[in-house]
Amino acid sequence: MPKIVDHDQRRVEIVEAFLSVVGRDGPSAASSRAIAAELGVGAGALWHYFDSLDAVVAAACRQVLERTDARIVAATEGRRGLAAVDATLREILPLAKQTRDEAQVVVGFWGRLAVDRQIATGQADALDMWGDRVGRHLAEAVDDGELVRSVPVDCLAEVLLSIAVGQQVHAVLDAERGDPQRQLALVQHCLKPWRTGPA
Repeated sequence: MPKIVDHDQRRVEIVEAFLSVVGRDGPSAASSRAIAAELGVGAGALWHYFDSLDAVVAAACRQVLERTDARIVAATEGRRGLAAVDATLREILPLAKQTRDEAQVVVGFWGRLAVDRQIATGQADALDMWGDRVGRHLAEAVDDGELVRSVPVDCLAEVLLSIAVGQQVHAVLDAERGDPQRQLALVQHCLKPWRTGPA
């Protein structure tokens, strides 16, 4: 009797193997052979579930975005205003090993996307959603008196999200600039002119 394989579960396992290799050895090491070795299978077995390595990377990027979003939801529960802005950005900024590893996946995906637009994923949707959340929390900060009423909420939300994404790039290309305190200081620098009181 032929073995029954759960294709969705196998795809998840392949993505997890890819993420494990990237986290341990870096994105350049995440070849089809390395992923297969992580799973204990032959490299050809991967292509029963994905069309290409690019498709694996795209699926891994989606996984990272979903996990980041879940963390943001959990971190901001019961928070509003600047506390919620801070909690949101801390889940995107590459401040710790997990988020630095995720930056490797996301930035690596962007490089592939620049060459092949057909592997587009939900990156733009995620950024729009996070930008909306940051904007909503900034509006709360205005309502709560944490920020002045003249603050350009939409522009500031976009700037803060751009800082978070830019720091992901720095985490990959220039690790020395990835000091967590420096990253958080950049965020505070952008907020400072709009605060109603001391930071």
